[in-house]
Amino acid sequence: MSNVAIWFIVSLSIAGVLFRPKRWPEAIWACLGALLLVVFRLISFPQAVTAVGKGVDVYLFLTGMMLLAELARHEGVFDWLATHAVRGSRGSRARLFALVYAVGILVTTFLSNDATAVVLTPAVYAAVKKAKTEALPYLFVCAFIANAASFVLPISNPANLVVYENNIPPLFSWLRLFAVPSALSIGATFFILRYAWRKDLQGAVEREVIAARLTPAGQRAAWGLAFTGLVLIAASALDRNLGLPTCVAAAIAVLVATRARGKALGVMLREVSWSVIPLVAGLFVLVEGLNNAGALDYAGDALRALTVMPRQVAALLGSFGAAILSNLMNNLPSGLLTGSAAHTGQVPAYIHHALLLGVDLGPNLSVTGSLATILWLIALRREGEHVSGWQFLKLGLFVMPPSLLLATLGLTFFAR
Repeated sequence: MSNVAIWFIVSLSIAGVLFRPKRWPEAIWACLGALLLVVFRLISFPQAVTAVGKGVDVYLFLTGMMLLAELARHEGVFDWLATHAVRGSRGSRARLFALVYAVGILVTTFLSNDATAVVLTPAVYAAVKKAKTEALPYLFVCAFIANAASFVLPISNPANLVVYENNIPPLFSWLRLFAVPSALSIGATFFILRYAWRKDLQGAVEREVIAARLTPAGQRAAWGLAFTGLVLIAASALDRNLGLPTCVAAAIAVLVATRARGKALGVMLREVSWSVIPLVAGLFVLVEGLNNAGALDYAGDALRALTVMPRQVAALLGSFGAAILSNLMNNLPSGLLTGSAAHTGQVPAYIHHALLLGVDLGPNLSVTGSLATILWLIALRREGEHVSGWQFLKLGLFVMPPSLLLATLGLTFFAR
């Protein structure tokens, strides 16, 4: 009976995170579910504390990335990138589409998919409005590239940390494993989106757009972003956890860019979406509850069943299974669950890596798949644009399956 109660509370909590009844923040629903599990003694308080503690590196990583994203927004770095993309289009909608896609790759790779969804989206919206063209094709780029490029580097997606339980493969091993799958994912997603929007991308855009100029503080912010990227690449190459280096490097970048002015720091800190931290902590507790209800055992049995199958078949079933689970319950909890199952079940490494592809790229199917997509929808609503779940699904059905298929097959040639 207790297992049924756990599944019921977790399901309601995740539904609250995805659909936000009463427009309450996602963190409230995740934390409420976690609290109910403890209050009704479905998990013990020490278990909950331990579950929250598992996420320390993720919290530090998210804090650093949110600080960097807010610094870039506050100092106009993303606006600068977006308007230069418009000017670089030389009046071509198709070229503008490709340039926005390229900027999205860079932002996702070095600042994470959440930064692409939260900060690049409004910058792209403002830029395309200046260009006097239909906004949706370019806005959809922000959503889809945020997931398609989210495994170029370990830092490209917070879900990467939870899938590997903070035991991220060293940078050069990561690149050897995921360089080809990332290229296939990014390339396939681009060509499918380009074909889907082919009619909207015909014609010209406004060419005389005044490019945003970086202030001295903006220039320092841009150098701070580059510095942080180098620090993270070095930490990954040295096989170190990424959370603390991210947080420290981001804090240094913020202090240097703002010259530690109290007013500028205060404005920036107030704008950071701090509710993401309790949201993720609550999700850790919810997954611990699912583990108590036997979910970890079920997932482990399913993964062990894959080990007797041919390599390509096992990898495809693992990646597509993780993708479906991510769209049902969001990729952070699904990443926690499948990552824990892979770790405790001692499955072959290539299956573990295939799970990452499903957790990262699978959310390109539906709006419920990842936190980044949910944040993208919120950013759109702030700009007066609305995308329904059905609109996203119709496009996602064409984009995600072939991209994940190609990425997984690419992986099987390089993972061991």
